[in-house]
Amino acid sequence: MTSQNDSGQNDAWTVAGRSFASRLVVGTGKYKDFETTAAAIEASGAEMVTVAVRRVNLSDRNAPMLQDFVSPQRYTYLPNTAGCFTAEEAVRTLRLAREAGGWNLVKLEVLGPPPTLYPDMAATLLAAEALIKDGFEVMVYCADDPVAAKRLEDMGCVAIMPLGAPIGSGLGVQNPLMIQKIIEQSSVPVLVDAGVGTAFDAAFAMELGCDAVLVNSAIAMAQDPVLMARAMKAGVEAGRLAFRAGRIPRHGFASASSPMTGLIR
Repeated sequence: MTSQNDSGQNDAWTVAGRSFASRLVVGTGKYKDFETTAAAIEASGAEMVTVAVRRVNLSDRNAPMLQDFVSPQRYTYLPNTAGCFTAEEAVRTLRLAREAGGWNLVKLEVLGPPPTLYPDMAATLLAAEALIKDGFEVMVYCADDPVAAKRLEDMGCVAIMPLGAPIGSGLGVQNPLMIQKIIEQSSVPVLVDAGVGTAFDAAFAMELGCDAVLVNSAIAMAQDPVLMARAMKAGVEAGRLAFRAGRIPRHGFASASSPMTGLIR
């Protein structure tokens, strides 16, 4: 008989003292409308959603607001610095977010120039240092670089979020070895962030040992976002169960599934 714990139902993860049953974190950008956003998030089973600060309408109460469709009472909002290209801009953005909504748990990302939009690690380190000194709990988007990831953790970041592939590329995890090295050395949660294209990629990231996966474009820009959200939910759950189960070793030779003794000749 399978216990509840074996089935994964009580397999929560914790970041900055907050526990979550779902290991899928979803973004709120790029959807065609707020109704689709809400329906996809509901289907995903996510409990935490990332929100670009500019998308949280706190000034014009007559305009549609994300909060009316995705309740901050139901979901943990994770304000992020999407679209920031300097440390100063990222720090200013999150300070404004805290003043406006009281959010202290935040996602920091500082991007390099197109076409890669790769994390600018020098600027990320500067911004992380300033935000941590200012009392923020920083979940940080970073390169798939174990040295930089360890430095961010040692500074006090509460979660490390290496990219699987460039933002919006849908290429999946391109450097699994380095992601595994980051996981092995980390004492805070590790989430693959960026590059996930389909449920296979989410499952693969979880099988590597990630604590969670963040997905935005792959759901929001799918032909059927709600159906893809369901697929991502299943992929994350399957990958986590497979990681906990412990896969068989890889061999370069065959191994029969039935014993070779007692054969009828």
